[in-house]
Amino acid sequence: MMTDEYYMQQALKEARKAFDEGEVPVGAVIALNGVIIAKGYNQVEKLNDCTAHAEMIALTSAFNYLGSKYLMEATLYVTLEPCLMCAGALYWSKIGRIVYAAADEKNSYRRATGNQSPFHPKTKLELGPCGEESLQLVKTFFAKRR
Repeated sequence: MMTDEYYMQQALKEARKAFDEGEVPVGAVIALNGVIIAKGYNQVEKLNDCTAHAEMIALTSAFNYLGSKYLMEATLYVTLEPCLMCAGALYWSKIGRIVYAAADEKNSYRRATGNQSPFHPKTKLELGPCGEESLQLVKTFFAKRR
């Protein structure tokens, strides 16, 4: 069975794609029963779409793959803590588990909700592995842009 570390490394591969394309480097994968069923990375600039976050792209891909709008048994691995928009989509997906690599003090859902969780009551939220690597990728991206 694959580990959280393995899946987060796959999400980091997606984040590096975003970085290479000049996007904020956030990547996501969705796993179900030991298999990655969806991947996504930020494509806001590429698609000229402010909703084209890694989580949103991965969610849409997972829904299409499964032919279902619910992901109760799935886990999302994302390199940065979700924003409020993505948290709302994750709520409606009823995803079983969310593992994020690094906190996002500026833009996470917590900026609007404080300590109140916007996720489905059955969703488990966990801080996972690869936090330093994820944060370093974001810091490098913004340092290059300044």
